[in-house]
Amino acid sequence: MLISDFAGATGLSRDTVRFYVRLGLLRPKSNGKGGCHPYQIFNQEDVQTAEVIRVGQSLGMSLKEIAALDTERRDGSMTSERMMEILSAQLARLETKATELATMTHFVRSKMAWLADGEPGPQPDFGQCGCEDQRPILARTKHGSQLDPQAKCCTVRR
Repeated sequence: MLISDFAGATGLSRDTVRFYVRLGLLRPKSNGKGGCHPYQIFNQEDVQTAEVIRVGQSLGMSLKEIAALDTERRDGSMTSERMMEILSAQLARLETKATELATMTHFVRSKMAWLADGEPGPQPDFGQCGCEDQRPILARTKHGSQLDPQAKCCTVRR
């Protein structure tokens, strides 16, 4: 199938397909027609690769990680044990991200409640959200935000 048919079959834009080809994630065949820019012919394996890319991105993986996994898949060297290792590592990343998002959501809700109540006392921040729960908070590091298990939000009681 040509790029327009492939794009339609996978739900990708033609520009995205071309980008994935440039990165080596998709490897279409060429039929020799089209002069200096020969037509690219995509097959069912390319459709499967597009699905791997979509699922990998949905799981939060980078295109570089997806490319490495796809190489293992194409080589036939992807074992169940290796897949479990990859999925376990990705699950740990997703759980960390979910905790960070829950902390940020909690902060936004606390800030909104503080504003709705007429701004009583100090305004909430990640260290003092104004709630009555004891939850881990985000600590800024040189590598980004990470949960600080020692720090607790809620040093201010309402």
